[in-house]
Amino acid sequence: MINKTRFFLNILFAGLLTLSFTAEATLELELTQGVGSALPIAIMSFATNGGGLEASKNLNEVINNDLQNSGRFRLLNTAAAPLQSSALPDYTYWRTQKAENIVTGSVQASGNQYQVSFQLHDVYNKNVLLEQKYTVSSTQLRKLAHRISDTIYEKLIGIPGVFSTQIAYILVQKNARGKPIKYNLEIADADGYNAQSLLISNQPIMSQTWSPDGKKIAYVSFEGNRSAIYVQNINNGQRQIIAKFPGINGAPAWSPDGRKMALVLTQTGDPKIYILDLSSKQLRQVTSSWSLDTEPTWMPDGRSLLFTSNRGGSSPQIYKVDINTGEVQRVTYEGSYNARPSVSADGKTLVVLHQDGNLFGIAVQDLASGRLTKVTQSGYNESPTLAPNGYMIAYASNQNGRGVLAEVSVDGRVKLFLPAREGEVQEPAWGPFTH
Repeated sequence: MINKTRFFLNILFAGLLTLSFTAEATLELELTQGVGSALPIAIMSFATNGGGLEASKNLNEVINNDLQNSGRFRLLNTAAAPLQSSALPDYTYWRTQKAENIVTGSVQASGNQYQVSFQLHDVYNKNVLLEQKYTVSSTQLRKLAHRISDTIYEKLIGIPGVFSTQIAYILVQKNARGKPIKYNLEIADADGYNAQSLLISNQPIMSQTWSPDGKKIAYVSFEGNRSAIYVQNINNGQRQIIAKFPGINGAPAWSPDGRKMALVLTQTGDPKIYILDLSSKQLRQVTSSWSLDTEPTWMPDGRSLLFTSNRGGSSPQIYKVDINTGEVQRVTYEGSYNARPSVSADGKTLVVLHQDGNLFGIAVQDLASGRLTKVTQSGYNESPTLAPNGYMIAYASNQNGRGVLAEVSVDGRVKLFLPAREGEVQEPAWGPFTH
């Protein structure tokens, strides 16, 4: 029983065990590796009527950072570009600079509002690929910049951009002796900026997960020195207790339709996977046997769950259970340790925390072929979470001894570190598309 308990605690508190460093300063967004075949693109300064100068600078900065740090674009120097004498850029000049696309735009101040337009140009065909116009307030400019980046990304790369999405994570503050004294549940833009605290507690918070519509977050809190699962509204902060059964209440996971929640309880003694109907409050046990089962995540069709279990031996692996029949199949075989499953929206790609020797890293497995590919292996990586477009993975890592938020592409070709406020970053969870 001691070994079984130790196994479960190792999984439940993976973030605490695999990351034992403390951040001391805020980081800047830093791309460490990009795609060699990145698309060359020029982003011109947005024209302005004078009153929108600061807005223009902010828009350009965010769009530049988004595209540059996606690793899929190579930004060209625009300082020496000839002035536009018409609504169209000088395509001949940009062909000599090997540009494939150009972004132009304008910002016009009108009272407390800004009228923003942008155009995406094809240099070689000398035409406008798309043009859009918006009217926003000053507080909406950053969000609009991410939206413009998403539009450009999807048009040129062929998959939706995730710049407008958000990432939730736990930020742990420690005292001089290294003891945790405060836990913040943070929500930030996908680039790590604009972080806001949804909850601050002197007791541990963990296992946060987004509702499918992106309006709520479920998490485990140890208020009163016992675990309970809460659901909190992001906009108004209202929250309610979903599960506070005797023993462990952990690892909540919303079903794709938002009507049910998978969770881990110890009602039979050992941790098992249950499904809670959020409307009727009916509870149903899904897994059984002697094993320790945790970290459920729904397959996109809502018919089965992936979960972490030691049922094949002493080390954790990923399994899949049919929620109607209870039939269980093992999913991962390569490596002595695979945990924290995250699956793509098309159900084809699995992302796991993978141990190879003494190092913890992030691995990607094709669910059809079973082929597993390691995309990071630093020894200080944990809690992988897949972006809603299935291309990027956020995870907690370290940089120069500091706990940080990081991202890597599913092919391992793009890597970057994201900024976070002072503290130790743990358990990131990437939010869904909300538009």
